[in-house]
Order: sequence, then structure tokens, then C-alpha cells
Amino acid sequence: MTKQVHIIGGGMAGSEAAWQAINLGVPVVIHEMRPHVGTFAHQTGNLAEMVCSNSFRSDDDEQNAVGLLHWEMRAAGGLIMEMADRHRLPAGGALAVDRENFAQSVTDRLRGHPLVTVSEAEVTALPDDGPAIIATGPLTSGALAEAIAREAGQDSLAFFDAIAPIVHADSIDMSKAWMQSRYDKGETEEERTAYLNCPMDRDTYEAFIDALLAADKTEFHEGETAKYFDGCLPIEVMAERGRETLRHGPMKPVGLTNPHQPDIKAHAVVQLRRDNKLGTLFNIVGFQTKMKYGGQTEVFRMIPGLENARFARLGGIHRNTFINSPTLLDHEMRLRSKPHIRFAGQITGVEGYVESTAMGLLAGRLAAAEVLGNSLPPVPQETAMGALIHHITGGAEAKTFQPMNVNFGLFPPVDLKGGRKNRKARYKGYTDRAKAAWQEWLDAA
Repeated sequence: MTKQVHIIGGGMAGSEAAWQAINLGVPVVIHEMRPHVGTFAHQTGNLAEMVCSNSFRSDDDEQNAVGLLHWEMRAAGGLIMEMADRHRLPAGGALAVDRENFAQSVTDRLRGHPLVTVSEAEVTALPDDGPAIIATGPLTSGALAEAIAREAGQDSLAFFDAIAPIVHADSIDMSKAWMQSRYDKGETEEERTAYLNCPMDRDTYEAFIDALLAADKTEFHEGETAKYFDGCLPIEVMAERGRETLRHGPMKPVGLTNPHQPDIKAHAVVQLRRDNKLGTLFNIVGFQTKMKYGGQTEVFRMIPGLENARFARLGGIHRNTFINSPTLLDHEMRLRSKPHIRFAGQITGVEGYVESTAMGLLAGRLAAAEVLGNSLPPVPQETAMGALIHHITGGAEAKTFQPMNVNFGLFPPVDLKGGRKNRKARYKGYTDRAKAAWQEWLDAA
């Protein structure tokens, strides 16, 4: 076989697309410009580097659409899920990973495979022939983004994604903080103590909000607009929506008891999640920010327990480019005007590591099948994979298209025998139906 699949972008989606293709015997070339051409958010040249969070979110495959997507990718032999499981960290009911070891393992597996070639040159134009997959993610380089926009006949859509800060564990004051997952969730003691909690009383919280609102923020360049994705709002943007917003969001105090003051209910709680296997780094959960660096250190050190915090990484903000997929892509994720090119990952308008990886998995299988002269059946919309691909390739309203996480609202309604059931039974109905449909699709593909 001489025909290769060219995959532009070596993030989550590109790495998974490559893995799926080579497992079908189709060689791939991964074009990843890092580290020779860097981005605002990336630190290394590794494939599948995680830049925003180290969490794949819920791993509950019976009651959560994200957990169901985990299950479907595992069933399909996904590389990203294999390495996430290998390098998982305690995180209650979530799947969090040691980001450095995770990315290194993905890189080693792909670079060591005989059917994989990695090119480190920057791609600045759309491929003239194929098959090709563009999986450049939210930080698509300027030249390639312009090429995509010219082909699409429209300006690229964009919003801004913010990065949460990471703190050195030994700089946290544990006489004020404590380890506990909300509602002691988890099957092991390690899971039940997966989060580090910093409590605030009312006065501290109010002072924190005042400082947050007054801090210097990153300014946008001329012509840029701040179309934030609601699932990744900077904390100062949330605070601007109301002083109580953070208390009902990432700083909610529910399900937690402070062992230092068990009789006093915290007014708000800041949670940190372990960021590496050694437990030496913790990221501040939900604290994406566009504050300037000086303001960040001043404001975050107002948090009880973080008065002397040392930061391994401060927060930041970056542009996130995505295409209007319902208008531009067909049902197999091909660019209608150039069908030898597929798009995958976050650039298609899915949001999150898990969803991006899932679209890479499908794009890799679809491209490999095309090389092999096979035709895959449509992915059932009853599955998490099918719900996402249907949404981005026609299910969403093109005029108002915005990035979307996987959720049960994207699935066809489930028909439960015996009439109306509670939410737990309904979600179990969604996941049972999806697993059966996904396994049937894998068997037929």
C-alpha cells in the first residue's frame, strides 16, 4: 500500500485519528509543527499535549454522556483512553491524568509505530490531494486558518479559551486547606480525598470578588471579539455576571466539611485537583482567567491556604478557531468543496478533550476505510459518537453554531417502557441503548 493519510495536527484528535488508521493497516503522516513553531498554550513538542486541564471529566458510563463517550472509545480500542487509564490520578468520579506522562506515552507509542511518520514542518495551505485530516484544534496557525477561511468563503469563527493556573503542592498551607471530594465521592479513600479544598468566609469571599473585578485583564486585539464558551468562562467574566455566580459555580461550598472547623460552614470553597502522579502540582479547578500575571498572583494569594502559593503556571487566554461545520462538512466529516479533506477535533465545533478525541477516532476510521475501498455504515445517532457527529454535520443550527460538549440533549429521546421514569432510569436507558448500538456498529464496520 502506498496511499497515506496525512493528518495535520498532533493533538488529541490527530493522535487518535492516526491510531485508528494504522490499526486498520493504513500508514499515516502526522504533521505537527511543535516545537519548531510554538503556540501560546503549549509547552512541549509532544503529541496529545494537554493545555487547559488534566481532566477528561466524568467517567460514569451509566449516568453521564461524557462517561459514555469514554466507554465507546475504549470499546473501539482508542489510544487516548488507553493512555488516560494508564496514567489516571485520583479525582473522585472524574478521569484525571498525569498530563506529562500521558502525552509522553502517546508520543512514544505513535513515533515508535512502523506505519507512522511525523513531520515537524508547519503546514500553511490546504492539501491539494488526499486523503487528509485537519485536526489543528483551537490554536490553528494563522496561515492555515487563513487558508481555511478562504476556502470556506467566510471568516473563521472564534471564541477565547482560558487556561487555569497550576500551584506547587508544597506551597499550600494545609493548616487551612484539606483533602476531600464533594460528598466523599469515590470507591477508594484516595478517590474520596482527591481534591484539595480552600474555604472562604463571607468577608474573604467579598474581598476576593472585589479584587478579581478590579484586576488588570488581558486586552483583545482590534477586530477580535470575546465569544466565550460557557463551559470554560474566565472567573472574572463569571464574577461580572453577578457577585454570587462563583459561589454557585466552581466555588460552591456544598458536600464538604472542613476538618479544621467542622462546625462552621464555609461561604465558598476553592478546589484544586492533583495535576501529576507525584502529587507535586495542583490546578485550581474552574479558575480559567484572563487576568494579567501580576494580578493573578495578588488575587489568588487572597485564597486561604494559598497565601504563599508558588505557581508552576499562571492562567492565560488564547484564541480558539472553529469552522461552521453544519454548513461546510458532509456526514462523513469531509469538506464539501474539497472532499479529500476531513476535519476532526475541536476545530469542528465540539468542545473538550473527550469530544475532540472522539471526532478524531471517527475521522481516522472513515479516512482509512476510504483508502481501503470500504464503506462504513452511518454512526447510529443513539450513540454518543453519533450524537456528536450528527450535531456538527447538520443537527445544529448553522446561523447560531457554537462549540458543544456531548450531552443527552443531543440524543434521540429514549422510550422507556412503563411510562415516565426518573432521571437516573432515563440516563441508564440512554447509555444502555447507546452501548448496544455502538457495539453493533463496531462489529459491522
